[in-house]
Amino acid sequence: MPLSFASILGGLVTLIGTPPNIIIATYRGQVTGEPFKMFDFLPVGGTVALVGCIFVVSIGWRLIASAGRAKAAPQDLFQIEDYVTQARVPRGAKIVGMTFAEAEELAARSDAQFVGLTRRGRRYTRLPKRVPIAASDRLIIEAGPAEIDKVVTDLGLKIVGTEGASSALLSAEGSGPAEAVVQAGSRLEGRTVESMRFPSRHGVHLLAVSRQGRPYRDHLSALRFRVGDVLLLHGDLDHLPEVISSLGCLPLAERGLQFGTGKRITVSLGIYGLAITAGAINLLPLEVALGLAAVVMVISNIVPLRDLYESIDWPVIVLLGAMIPIGGALESTGATDAIVGLLFEPVRNVSPVIALVLLLVFTMTLSDILNNAATAVVMAPIAVAVADRLTVSSDPFLMAVAVGASCAFLTPIGHQNNALIMGPGGYAFGDYWRLGLPLEILIVAVATPAILLVWPL
Repeated sequence: MPLSFASILGGLVTLIGTPPNIIIATYRGQVTGEPFKMFDFLPVGGTVALVGCIFVVSIGWRLIASAGRAKAAPQDLFQIEDYVTQARVPRGAKIVGMTFAEAEELAARSDAQFVGLTRRGRRYTRLPKRVPIAASDRLIIEAGPAEIDKVVTDLGLKIVGTEGASSALLSAEGSGPAEAVVQAGSRLEGRTVESMRFPSRHGVHLLAVSRQGRPYRDHLSALRFRVGDVLLLHGDLDHLPEVISSLGCLPLAERGLQFGTGKRITVSLGIYGLAITAGAINLLPLEVALGLAAVVMVISNIVPLRDLYESIDWPVIVLLGAMIPIGGALESTGATDAIVGLLFEPVRNVSPVIALVLLLVFTMTLSDILNNAATAVVMAPIAVAVADRLTVSSDPFLMAVAVGASCAFLTPIGHQNNALIMGPGGYAFGDYWRLGLPLEILIVAVATPAILLVWPL
């Protein structure tokens, strides 16, 4: 949670740090003819980020629920010994002489799966489907405790024992486990384990799922994935990174991967730095500069063309495409004035500072339950309308919306970062406000004078 909150705070510093800043800058350009520039957000955003990070590091982390802090290591999330076991095939067992495909069908009826085989001292992770099972074979079985008992009984197997042995059993040469978290927009989101067909489609086995820091104990095949679920996958170590990426998940453990040579990294940083510089000194509009940088990276094969489409965050684009017309409709129909009158009429005769604080608080609250970019789209015209009614500059009110829309700390749904760390951190929905509420109060106290100092009324 401290990592998530710090990354959100860091986004306040520049124009491209977070979508609300880009939206607010663009809207200011439409209203006044002059958009916010690259580093116009730095004085206020930098102050808020610095104070917020100091609070999180020094005091705030102590407010996090102890259950979340306790789930620090992948082995704590999964407790793999509880539901990965090894069983020996004795003479006379029901599955002797069956092919592995036939035996797997029987195991599936007990909601279990075979994830490995040991035969004559040699371990296999890719099971030979058409080869018959022989007496003395040892099968590695993944299932819940009750399901393991059922499949062993039904198939006439003998438990060998897993005490301290799971890692060795699952680490045949060239294979092993990997942890990954389901991100927003992942192909897994909303789908069941059974529908994904991990072994046949992807060549990997799903060994376990951890949800909100607790191992998932029910029938795994019927599980419907959610954002933040932590997966324990097993397969060829050279193949696992590609599978995790194709599923839209984020790897949680370092696997010694190299996504490009040092030369490519240097070139990509140079291209990105040139684009930022061109935008910062107004040599090119920032969106044009970054667009050209993306084209150059594709042409130079730093970013493969096949990855270009998948790299675009389409859900955000669709959301903005839907919300921008709504923002325009609010203005053209008079709904914006109605909202302003309802919310801010009681304070029209008091200091504009109070209206600024109310706008900031209202924006932060809305962002906790709505996507931050959508919040900025809705609140930007309201901010300008409030400033017009009070006959003051709209800049401080737009800046308040930019800060408030990004600072969603009370729930895991207001910002994708919060959703992403929910599973790995072992957090429940109600854990975020413990740290988020005092942090938001502190941000209001710091951002208000900073805005008024840099962007006078």
